Order: sequence, then C-alpha cells, then structure tokens
Amino acid sequence: MERSEYPVLYPMITRWMDNDIYGHVNNVTYYSYFDSIVNRYLIEEGGLDIHNAPVVGFVVSSSCQFKKPVAYPEALEAGLRVLKTGTRSVTYEVAIFRQDDPDAAAIGELVHVFVDRASNRSSPIPANIHAALERINAHIR
Repeated sequence: MERSEYPVLYPMITRWMDNDIYGHVNNVTYYSYFDSIVNRYLIEEGGLDIHNAPVVGFVVSSSCQFKKPVAYPEALEAGLRVLKTGTRSVTYEVAIFRQDDPDAAAIGELVHVFVDRASNRSSPIPANIHAALERINAHIR
C-alpha cells in the first residue's frame, strides 16, 4: 500500500523502548501504534470522550503484515482508512510508513465492536463517530 491511499496521516516518532534485541521495532509495538492512531482519530474527528462516553470501541480482532523493518530513532507516519462500517462494528486499515518512503513498512487491520460501557453489550456506533468513519471509508472515496 502507498501513502496516497490513506485519507488520514499522523506523524509518529519511534521510542527507545520500541526496539527489540534485534535492533528493530518489535512486532507487538505495531499494535500499540494502531490502537493509538485509531483512537486519536475517534477522539479528534469523532468526538469520542474516552473517559465518559457511554459507548466505546473494543478491539475484537487485529492482524499485521510486516513488509520492512523500522527502528529507533526513525520518524514515521501512520495512515488510516476504514475498510468496512457496519451498524455496530468497523474494520480499519492502518499503515506505518517511514518518513520519506511511499510504501508501507507494515499494514494492519483492526476491528472495533462498539459496546455500551455500562452493560458491556454491543451497541450501535454513535452518530458522530459513524459520520467520522464514513469520511475515511475507502469504498466511498
């Protein structure tokens, strides 16, 4: 995937603790990147109040394809788009890019199911979040 395929791009900086003994960002760290990017978008564009919202997104599935290694200290960029939006769930695609590389170093997929915080049961995606998700839906663009 190329950077131009993602409607949302956020800068990221690797951290010293991200590297593993082999000298590159450890695979589990990418999942932290994915979670941070998705939630940043939901907060900034969807109005998600992570502390008080009655409905929140729970990750129920995630995967990653590693294309090329990245390491500390590297400036990265994370691309985000929506692959599928349902009434209660959404599938995101997140790509991690080196600063000056058009091709992704890693591509991840993440599924959120929206859940009523009080009952822990699935719930419709709130309208403001649903609208924000539709703005970055790869199939609508």
